[in-house]
Amino acid sequence: MNFSNFINAPIDLNTTATSRVFTDGLNSGDHYYSFTKQQSSSFDPYLDNGNTYAEIDSIQDTNGNSIFAPGEVTAYSQFEGDLNQSINTILPPGTNNVPVYPISNGETEDKLTGWITPYDNAGNTSDTLSNTSVLNTRNFSSWVDGSANVQLQHTTCDRNTTNKSPDTDENLSSSGELGTGSVISPIPTDVSTQPTTTISKSTSSPTAITVQSAGNVHIENGTLRADTFTYQSGYSLSLYSGNGNVDFGSGARDELDLPQISSTTVSINYANTTTGGVIYNSGNGNRVYDAITFKDGSQILLTGIETLKFADTTINLSVVPNDPLFSQQWDLGITGVPDAWRFTTGSSKVLIGIEDTGLGTDSSGKINPDLRSSIFAGNNYLDESSSFSHGTEVNGVIAAASNNGIGISGINWNSDVFNIDVVGGDAGDYDLAGATQLLINQANSKGQRLVVNLSLAGGDTSAFDQLVANNQDKALFVFASGNADTSSLASPANLASTYSNVIAVGAVWGTKDYYGNAQTPGTRITYSGWWGSEYGTGLTLVAPSEFVTTTATHTAASTPYNFGYGGNASNIFNGTSASVPIVTGIASLIWSIEPNLTAGQVKAVLSETAYDLGTPGYDTTYGFGIVNADTAVRRAIALSRGAA
Repeated sequence: MNFSNFINAPIDLNTTATSRVFTDGLNSGDHYYSFTKQQSSSFDPYLDNGNTYAEIDSIQDTNGNSIFAPGEVTAYSQFEGDLNQSINTILPPGTNNVPVYPISNGETEDKLTGWITPYDNAGNTSDTLSNTSVLNTRNFSSWVDGSANVQLQHTTCDRNTTNKSPDTDENLSSSGELGTGSVISPIPTDVSTQPTTTISKSTSSPTAITVQSAGNVHIENGTLRADTFTYQSGYSLSLYSGNGNVDFGSGARDELDLPQISSTTVSINYANTTTGGVIYNSGNGNRVYDAITFKDGSQILLTGIETLKFADTTINLSVVPNDPLFSQQWDLGITGVPDAWRFTTGSSKVLIGIEDTGLGTDSSGKINPDLRSSIFAGNNYLDESSSFSHGTEVNGVIAAASNNGIGISGINWNSDVFNIDVVGGDAGDYDLAGATQLLINQANSKGQRLVVNLSLAGGDTSAFDQLVANNQDKALFVFASGNADTSSLASPANLASTYSNVIAVGAVWGTKDYYGNAQTPGTRITYSGWWGSEYGTGLTLVAPSEFVTTTATHTAASTPYNFGYGGNASNIFNGTSASVPIVTGIASLIWSIEPNLTAGQVKAVLSETAYDLGTPGYDTTYGFGIVNADTAVRRAIALSRGAA
């Protein structure tokens, strides 16, 4: 097939125009389309064939010779013959040529409807673009602004080929309409649509304490639940690791029980003092442990233990803020954040950059009162969404005002936060490259390390990639793996395979799923017919999703936001969007402890100290495991003291 007759001005949906109409005369019975995208795009055309035999393909002319080659077909229709044809796929960046051609002669009236959107499998895209038979135009509505419609329509036309050769002349009239606010590349990676089907369960994570004893060393590792360890005497060295506690908010603790021992008969060396604790390498890097030493010299080393229960007293080691909704924040307990707060709640040495939507504002122009003061670029912080503020939810996870007696607790209580709106295509919005450069400039001006949170998919450009590559020492990027439930990562999370300063984050359940069904904590989230955490090569870590955060909601873009707590779906913040700020917040705590680490070293610390899930060691389903703030911060302290 020769492509020399393709339309002269291909539809380019990267344009800022709200619509384009073209008319082209074709000198054959085939229909040809062409569109160019600078990034991967979801592609879902539907051809209502009538009675003729026809096919629809997508082809990238990679060598530019205008001649069809079998290896250049990127997608093709699912059926042969006179059945309605459709494609549901993801196309790579570049110019995509779409021929629609009859297989047999005949008279028919056909209609082609297509949807082409920036690659946003981490939002609600392909889950709404099912291959159902529809006879009129379907609109694709993305999350952004609740009305980000992208539509490519070939109008109904009559074709009579009964007595004509394949070079019959026809007129083609089509329109490509881009809804308000849809000319944005990045798409938030939450899932605001409601599920329609039951879940599909995945492999469970460990459920019991593991015990290892070799010679005079005894080691016990806990689960992601509240575990009670009972001290076993007779060893010169005993190690107890709590490893996160999803039950922390309900009052349950990772506890070491020493029923026969009085606290007055031992010495306790707390790790959260300036030179306190004992540095030890249990196999995955040196870290600082709390230490209990007996008179005979035998020793207990502790990490992630929240309560010491002696015969005469109980000692609480974790931090419990007075925020009333903290008890519901199981996402912090399972990742060991209350334990890490013993060592740091953030510092001025770090800048947290949030590239997302803006923040919702009320009738007085104020943001959610439970958010700390943020740095803004003019009025760029305003969220123009017509439903809820995704940026408000992300910001709250990382940096809600904490221990202030209201709402929830953020992970980082002190570090600067810079919120930049990159979603919506509104006046004053930045693209990812522009926003990132602004963050880098701000961090450099203050001598700060930079952690960039992108709970988004799409928007990747060569300029953005170059900024990532050029700042591998001082800037760490944390990206959402995506929500398409496939074994490949969304863009730009796939950069984690290339750059040492990029972390790709997947999502795991706590004790229950969206429906309230019991789940083993730490299990990869996957729903049949809704969403699932993307996995595959390059996945670095996993973190919780489906939990409470700060919210801002309204019913129309022109009305003020109302503030509260919960999330976008049934009062929870979901999708891999929710998982990313957990890792971002914890990464900022590591740099608060030791700002001399490079971004690559911070990534390594998080990876080394994660709680292993799935196949032992690294695997592409869970990466290095679920992030753990306590063990990561302890590792950073050891490094700050000169340990290897």
